[in-house]
Amino acid sequence: MPPIKSNTLFYGDNLTILRNFVDDESVDLIYLDPPFNSNRSYNVLFKDESGKESPAQITAFEDTWHWNETTAAIYEELVTKGEPRVSSMIGALRQFIGANQMMAYLTMMAIRLVELHRVLKPTGSLYLHCDPTASHYLKVVLDTIFGNANFRNEIIWKRTSAHSDAKRYGAVHDVIFFYSKSASKWSWDKQYMPREDTELKTHDLAYDPEGRLYRLGDMSAAGAGPARRFGDRVIEPPAGNHWRFSQENIDKLLTEGRIVFTRNGTPRYKRYLDEIPGFAVQDVWTDLQPINSGAQEALGYPTQKPLALLERIIQASSNEGDVVLDPFCGCGTTVAAAQKLGRKWIGIDITHLSIALQKYRLKDMFGLVEKKDYKVKGEPEDLPDAKQLAQDDRYQFQWWALSLIKARPLGGDRGSREGKKGSDKGIDGVITFIDDASGKAKRVIVQVKSGKVKSGDVRDLRGVIDRDEAAIGVFVTLESPTKEMEKEAASAGFYHSPGWKRDYLKIQILTIADLLNGKEVKMPPTSITFKQAKRVREGSDTDQQDLFGADREGQE
Repeated sequence: MPPIKSNTLFYGDNLTILRNFVDDESVDLIYLDPPFNSNRSYNVLFKDESGKESPAQITAFEDTWHWNETTAAIYEELVTKGEPRVSSMIGALRQFIGANQMMAYLTMMAIRLVELHRVLKPTGSLYLHCDPTASHYLKVVLDTIFGNANFRNEIIWKRTSAHSDAKRYGAVHDVIFFYSKSASKWSWDKQYMPREDTELKTHDLAYDPEGRLYRLGDMSAAGAGPARRFGDRVIEPPAGNHWRFSQENIDKLLTEGRIVFTRNGTPRYKRYLDEIPGFAVQDVWTDLQPINSGAQEALGYPTQKPLALLERIIQASSNEGDVVLDPFCGCGTTVAAAQKLGRKWIGIDITHLSIALQKYRLKDMFGLVEKKDYKVKGEPEDLPDAKQLAQDDRYQFQWWALSLIKARPLGGDRGSREGKKGSDKGIDGVITFIDDASGKAKRVIVQVKSGKVKSGDVRDLRGVIDRDEAAIGVFVTLESPTKEMEKEAASAGFYHSPGWKRDYLKIQILTIADLLNGKEVKMPPTSITFKQAKRVREGSDTDQQDLFGADREGQE
């Protein structure tokens, strides 16, 4: 199996994809932000207009939360075929925890961490993002698979501002575990934080004759060592310490006037502040602000991590041209940060909705085009593939179909799986646009059908358009429409755009075959209202806007 050389998005179960597509020791850095056991809605990409989570999206992760035949089989594989340490660890955890949801979660994570360890290069690193509910168990799993000697840090990230939790301290942090593949060599580039003006004032500073600001630094460090010559004096280091500079470097510093002797004769060296990049980043991160609903970077994804968080990790633990892997890539922050920083990347997710969101993000931030600039594996490429997806999972089919026309998905519940009306009230997706001076958002509402269709379906869509005062309705169908459906659609007339001075069919029927062949919805341009991730320009900061963020007035 040749290593992946190009940037690739994978749709599917990351365990299967890791085993079938990712070669041994082919990845330089792994970041994973898996669904937290404490929050079942963690991987809900979007909430419906009522603000409620969509159980339909949670179904993609149901196996993660329950002890069932799938998790039992994986547990057996780990116990009977895993390395002895892994086998003993997972068996002991089950004996202690029992066959419950937490054990199911740890089992599903352990089998994936085994594969992630396999694909990581000897110089590579892994960062696992979790919360305190399961972090202690996950560290046991990580210590077993990676080796406790390869544990580098437990990073505490303040993910939210202070708030009040009932009868306990406010829970405001996440945990990020940092492990290397090797105990002796791994990629590392120390990161720095800017110095605060208030901090500078609390230390003794001085100016040299040229006006440069400096601070006197200690020349010794822990660990016994020999005396050194400082000009015409031989000075022993403080008890139990050694001089941190060689004799050659001491002579050089003396020549440059960089060594100052205190009243008691102790040598200290000048540390010019303009040579110090800042404070080295420590293991408590309070300087990276979380994403809030009003942030320009927000994509409408409840658990989206700030781009700066991933940039820090990628810059610290990889080099340009390295391969970065995110097996739970969600809305694609890792992929976006890797692309921005000149790394290659692999993203894996189990929902077509995530893959669609990432494609939009890559296009809007970097101008990247699928097939030309990167690959997508696992999505339907032709009509038979689309039919198979519809047969396997109608919700995944619906999300994928909506992505073909860049429609924002809405609602859905288990009732819809049984053919009943769900909370979407006849709307599967929405596209918004503005085409007049009022600035008011107008809507294109979308219905997706994967089964048999009839003229009554078009009449129902027409009723939804009237009820919601939508501008246009789009009926996406896997099957070919009947003549009666086409007549019904034509009878709905046109929507007249006052801004563009054009008429558009009020109801448009598009087949999956049409969309695969490049056909598009005919409507006013969405460039004003389809909020795009801000295009990355060299030397500029990156911020983004809600890719699916229709104007609130247009949604309600």
